[in-house]
Amino acid sequence: MIKEELVNSNWRVRKGHIIRVKRMTSAEKLFEIELDNGRVMDYEPGQFVQVSLFGVGEAPISLCSSPTKRGSFELCVRAAGRVTNAMHALEAGDEIGIRGPFGKGFPVKVLAGNDLIFVAGGLGIAPLRSLINYVIDNRREFGKVDILLGCKNPREMLFADDLEFWQKRVDVNFNCTVDKGDPDWAGNIGLITSIIPGVTINPERTFAVVVGPPVMYKFVISELLKKKIAERNIILSLERHMKCGMGKCGHCQIDSLDNYYCCQDGPVFSYDRIKNVAKM
Repeated sequence: MIKEELVNSNWRVRKGHIIRVKRMTSAEKLFEIELDNGRVMDYEPGQFVQVSLFGVGEAPISLCSSPTKRGSFELCVRAAGRVTNAMHALEAGDEIGIRGPFGKGFPVKVLAGNDLIFVAGGLGIAPLRSLINYVIDNRREFGKVDILLGCKNPREMLFADDLEFWQKRVDVNFNCTVDKGDPDWAGNIGLITSIIPGVTINPERTFAVVVGPPVMYKFVISELLKKKIAERNIILSLERHMKCGMGKCGHCQIDSLDNYYCCQDGPVFSYDRIKNVAKM
């Protein structure tokens, strides 16, 4: 009964207020949100919420803050459609609607005690940031940590403060690359697959977590398999056009996976479970 009440509560729209807005790039903003009446939303890294703008519509947005951050949560929003463009016009103090959290998150209990390699491409760093900061906040529970980030160009890099923080930590190995540099860029230039071979791993105890545009998955997975990481130890978050968050509308149905719905059965999957999907 308690679990059923919790699920039904997640389906209902709850009022929330924006308490901070931060411009990150020309296309993305970071929104910090808290629910009305001091309510706390419990969630797992990798889950998402449905954001409602009254009179505009609703859109699924990944949670990008760690659940260890209590009292509020953060969403990284790219202006790419009617709802997200309207959200970019909002300011601190404005009201929005929240449903969720939804979906299966990253298996933090399975990952505990193992070495981790995070591979993020572009906006994929947003949901992955939730897991990375969860791991850092519980650092003693995990082994070696490598973070690899790829972007089209330096201007599109998100979470600059986090990147600097990760780079300075002695218990984290951080590396990033861009497809095309600029006069101020002194880092690596090339696709993200170019920096995977340089990572030293123990395949017997390593999990790889990959989030990014679908086009990169095939090539990143190929490099990870060359490292002898088991297929079941490669964790992916799939991008689908999720609509309702409840597995009812069918927009995110994965036909070749026996009628799985990304919003309910995912968005997080192990590679061995979805490797036969024609398009990720």
